[in-house]
Amino acid sequence: MKIHFLSLFFLLLVSLKVYPQSEIEIIYSQGQTTIQEAENGILKILVSDSDLAKFKKQGFISYSDFGAIGDGKADDQNSIVATHAFANENGLSIKANEGANYYIGGNDRKAIIQTDTDFGKASFIIDDRNVKNRTTPIFEVKTSLDPIKLEGVTSLKKGQKKLDLDLDQAYLVTGTDTTIRRYIRFGLNQNNGYPQTDNFRIEKSGKIDPKSPIIWDFEQITEITALPIDEKTVKITGGHFTTIANQEESKYNYYSRNLLIRRSNVIVDGIKHSVTGEGEHGAPYGGFITIQDCADVKVMNSIFTGHKTYSTIGRAGKPVSMGSYDLSVNRALNVSFINCSQTNDINDRTYWGIFGSNYSKNLLYDNCKLSRFDAHMGVANATIRNSELGHMGINAIGTGTLLVENSTINSGRLINLRSDYGSTWEGEFIIKDCVFNPNAGNARQADLISGYNSGQHDFGYVCYMPETIKIINLSIEDSNHSEEYDGPILFANFNPERKDSFYQEEFPYVITKKVILKNIKIASGNALKISKNPVMFQKVEIEGLKK
Repeated sequence: MKIHFLSLFFLLLVSLKVYPQSEIEIIYSQGQTTIQEAENGILKILVSDSDLAKFKKQGFISYSDFGAIGDGKADDQNSIVATHAFANENGLSIKANEGANYYIGGNDRKAIIQTDTDFGKASFIIDDRNVKNRTTPIFEVKTSLDPIKLEGVTSLKKGQKKLDLDLDQAYLVTGTDTTIRRYIRFGLNQNNGYPQTDNFRIEKSGKIDPKSPIIWDFEQITEITALPIDEKTVKITGGHFTTIANQEESKYNYYSRNLLIRRSNVIVDGIKHSVTGEGEHGAPYGGFITIQDCADVKVMNSIFTGHKTYSTIGRAGKPVSMGSYDLSVNRALNVSFINCSQTNDINDRTYWGIFGSNYSKNLLYDNCKLSRFDAHMGVANATIRNSELGHMGINAIGTGTLLVENSTINSGRLINLRSDYGSTWEGEFIIKDCVFNPNAGNARQADLISGYNSGQHDFGYVCYMPETIKIINLSIEDSNHSEEYDGPILFANFNPERKDSFYQEEFPYVITKKVILKNIKIASGNALKISKNPVMFQKVEIEGLKK
């Protein structure tokens, strides 16, 4: 089959059947298969009848079928976009060409994935040095189902079990009340917060999945959407992607030329992402894998790369390090990372922590070796098991249960409750069968539970410490430590100004009620202290603390 440029003569001879897909036209004819980008930006895909029959018979297509060269030099983006558009239209899977090296330049165009895609052993070069739109993904995994309106839903209650609805299938519901502000950030990146937002899964019967509970009261709802949760799984396998890093000024101009997943029930298996070309300055990244507005996504057996940390001037007018991510989850439910690692050292502080999330529920690390787990604007229920976390450790605020099991943490804090969002966790911590290796074996501090809340800032919600903390079978490997180190501490100094019982909190911080400690082993021989601020934690019931 030959690929050639479309001519006016060819257009006059064929019988056209046009299928619009955004800025794409698929045209079936008796001519030859070809693609062309028109002056108005529309990508025209012409497919011959004989090729159509061949593709349908074999059940898959490859990028070379639509002109991709795969030599690492010629820009293959249009061919990749065309291949996916045709595959989506005809329900065909995609197999990348064995050993191909596809170059993707800076054009503002994305490939929509709606069918199984095997990138195999092919390589992809994503060149971010000169792009038209830094926020356009290279690939978007997108549902073919349409959202619906939820008629009659005017309010929601925290912990509500059911909605009086009869639906055709399960949906991911996202509700917003723009009159209430939550997550009013404190610190160098301070802001005025965001509209109250919650998302949850609702079954056909109207029952709300208890694993994704409603966490806010909504006396009114200014916006509500219901996205269908796809029942059929889409699988994306293989592929080695290399990003040539942008060369912009170090400002908050996030790049997201990535693999964006906005469809439920997706498996990503065996993908690898590398980064090259990072220099003295650059804009940050929002995540090579970004999972957003969906449910039931697994990322497995994959390797990622931490991005170099750059600094800029924050909203408070002072220098601040910019977060830059390779993995990002936003407004998503039931997202798992299984057997995932990264190319660079998880304890190398020149690279930012690899993962961040917002407004998500039921997040899982299992058998992962990554530099960071982080929940920015809340998480409801998270599990870290059989894993190793690097220099940025576990950072979280949220609700429900945070379970850390059979894992090693190399940060200076076993769990850090993010101070910029009030160091809040409304629920419990369970930590069992773990190793705490403070600062990767060079202990300067060893706080089991860390955070800060002065009680003087309104975050848009009541702030809590975990009501119950259970720490069972913990080994603290602090034998190698600095001279000033004087042993591990259960609670960091959450408020140095709270020196006595007369301290007044304008926005009271609710302290932990009970801590259960069992079999805590400390390599240095130091005793576990409650806190450098005993006044703050004097009413906490602590079971199992050795005197």
